[in-house]
Amino acid sequence: MSTTTGKVTLLSAGPGDLDLLTLRAAKALAAADILLLDDLANADIVTLAPHARVIRVGKRGGCRSTPQAFIQRLMQRYAKKGLHVVRVKGGDALLFGRAGEEIAALRDAHIAVEIVNGVSSGFAAAAGLGISLTHRDHCQGVTFVTAHMQDHGQPDWAALAATGTTLAIYMGMSRIASLTAALSDALPASTPAAIVQNAGSPIEKRLVTTLDRLAQEAADAGLGSPAVILIGGAIGEAAEFAARAADTKGLAHAA
Repeated sequence: MSTTTGKVTLLSAGPGDLDLLTLRAAKALAAADILLLDDLANADIVTLAPHARVIRVGKRGGCRSTPQAFIQRLMQRYAKKGLHVVRVKGGDALLFGRAGEEIAALRDAHIAVEIVNGVSSGFAAAAGLGISLTHRDHCQGVTFVTAHMQDHGQPDWAALAATGTTLAIYMGMSRIASLTAALSDALPASTPAAIVQNAGSPIEKRLVTTLDRLAQEAADAGLGSPAVILIGGAIGEAAEFAARAADTKGLAHAA
């Protein structure tokens, strides 16, 4: 056993498509001794870590998950053996990935930790819709928010609606009826809204509609987690683009 302490890499695996991994992520995977694989990451990512022992530590909303404390103990255990541990997280590790807890635990244990950024599902969702989340004709910025707080409460939706930003809501599908109802008290019913399920993956599904119809149309379409909910004026660009594309297609067929 090595007496030299290893290190932990918190690696952002992106929203699903391995083509969206950074070169830095690929290098870290190739050098990994231990791969702690998140349930939301593309399972094929293990092919980029040919020398690593793979340990699956699934965490998915609404499902039985590996306890966070246990994951942190695993990282510390293997790093203290002198191994390079790569903790693979779906999306970007620093956005709703519990990276803060893991970084603190590793630093307290005097274990080196590095962070590899990636593409969050909110950006992948916007790319799939072909829109900018910060279109200056419509908003002042973008707010990333989770619908599930640590105390199991809900965010102050009225305050978030008042920011004048595009809302990118993570982990909100199980509460979509209540959150859209709360937002409807502060925003017009016609506010553009969208859901992108499995953003950035080959099985991506999209719904573009309005705030007042979002929950019902999502249920009718059978949409569920993992998905990102996008709400705000900028999302209307997706509907306009789709309408123009349909008109162009119709004219081509008519010709």
